[in-house]
Amino acid sequence: MKILSFLFVGALVAPLFLASSKTEAITLPVAGATYQIDPVHSTVLFRIKHLGVSYTYGRFNEVSGSFVYDEKAPEASTINVEVEVASVDTNNEARDTHLKSPDFFNAAEHPKLTFKSKSVKKAKDGKLSVTGDLTLHGVTKSLTADVEFVGAGDRGQMGNKAGFETTFTLKREDFGMNTMVSETGIANDVRVTVSLEGDLQK
Repeated sequence: MKILSFLFVGALVAPLFLASSKTEAITLPVAGATYQIDPVHSTVLFRIKHLGVSYTYGRFNEVSGSFVYDEKAPEASTINVEVEVASVDTNNEARDTHLKSPDFFNAAEHPKLTFKSKSVKKAKDGKLSVTGDLTLHGVTKSLTADVEFVGAGDRGQMGNKAGFETTFTLKREDFGMNTMVSETGIANDVRVTVSLEGDLQK
């Protein structure tokens, strides 16, 4: 009787175990299609060292643009991102106002931060090496970053989506943002994370 009970329980549990052990397949974006960046589910974050003792974090709340990805021909892929500088948000109104001033971003004179890709190629670990022009504070510099493909697929009523993420470091002084740059003030290096979710355009 105990043997029969064990076999019965095993028959019930085994399918559940097998189902949970399956590896979920990663769906690739629709080749050569354009995805419009979803501003609600996309994020541009930054981190900078403060007084040499801690990190301060912030984000930009308004991001737009589009991307195209073709796995078989990555060189045909493109990405264009536009950020509203005045949407900077560090969870402190006084600091945000200062960041928008001529001391830092000068949002009135330079209202947008943009990135436009110029080349895309395969990199290590399945990532993409994306090179393009980053324009910040009225200065344009070439930037190369490793971009991770996060996922893609048809999500029913939510639509057909795809997502990518990258993290890179830039120097404030390269873009003419020299206010309070020091090891015991506000650091020169800024770590930036860009996480994008896009909706397939029909």
